[in-house]
Amino acid sequence: MTASPTPTTAEELRGAGLRVTAARVALLETVRAGDHLGVEAIASGVRARVGHISLQAVYEALHALTAAGLLRRIEPAGHPARYEGRVGDNHHHIVCRSCGTVADVDCAVGEAPCLTASDDRGFAIDEAEVVYWGLCPDCSTGRSS
Repeated sequence: MTASPTPTTAEELRGAGLRVTAARVALLETVRAGDHLGVEAIASGVRARVGHISLQAVYEALHALTAAGLLRRIEPAGHPARYEGRVGDNHHHIVCRSCGTVADVDCAVGEAPCLTASDDRGFAIDEAEVVYWGLCPDCSTGRSS
């Protein structure tokens, strides 16, 4: 039995019902190659791959790709929006209070236990957002020296 080949970025876009453009391919690949990138970093990465693209076009593509479930937007309190390619697994984030570094954190126990609220008040819960705050290793070291 052979493993099914990984779909290309263009195939993923088509599968999500989106038109395939060089900018969308570059944007999706830039976000997936990065680590919780902001809009300016994404725009810079797309420009490095395809040349000029307006910031408005980047925002429009980010909106379309997020709505299609190919990207996830996170916005920790007091910080600009960041985008990531890790979608569909209900993971969480840890944010450095000093430098703003963001990292992924898997659920603490088992399969997404955070989806079981102590009182769901009748809601059909399908996602939980947990943000841990603290100091990253670099900032912790800087403060202790």
